[in-house]
Amino acid sequence: MQLSASPYEERLTAPRSWWVISFLVGLALALVFLPFGTLPMLGALVGGTAVAAVAASAYGSVRIRVVGDALIAGDARIPVPALGDAEIMDAEEARAWRTHKADTRAFMLLRSYIPTALRVQVTDPADPTPYLYLSTREPERLAAALEAARDSVQDPARPAQS
Repeated sequence: MQLSASPYEERLTAPRSWWVISFLVGLALALVFLPFGTLPMLGALVGGTAVAAVAASAYGSVRIRVVGDALIAGDARIPVPALGDAEIMDAEEARAWRTHKADTRAFMLLRSYIPTALRVQVTDPADPTPYLYLSTREPERLAAALEAARDSVQDPARPAQS
C-alpha cells in the first residue's frame, strides 16, 4: 500500500466539559447512595464517574484518517478514487447540512460539538451514498490530504517533488 503524500489523522475527542459532566454524574450517583453509608457512596462516586468517563471517551474515540488510497472515517473505509470534490463548511453551513439540507442516504460522521465540517461527494455510480459529511476541526487539512491522495492515486508514476 502506497502512503499518501500528505497523511492526515484526526481524533474527534469529546470536549472538556464532558469530563466535568462525567464527574457530576458520579457525584449525583454518590448522593443517591448516601443513605446506605460512606462506603457505598464512595463506590457509587468512583463507579458512576468511571462509567460516564468511559462513555464520553468511547464517543470521542472516532478517528478520521487518509491512509494510502483510502479515507477511513470511523468504521467506514472509502477508496479515494470513489470520492469527488470536497467542500469545506464553516459552522453555519455545517449546521445547515446537519439539519434541513441533509440527505438521509448520506454517510454522516457527525459530532455536534465540532462546528466545522467537510462534505465530500461520492462519485462511485454503484454506491447509493451521495456524499460524506465529516465533522472535523481542520477541514482545510483534510481536503488537502484527500486531494494529495487523489493525485498520487491518479498518477502513481509521477516523480516526487523536492
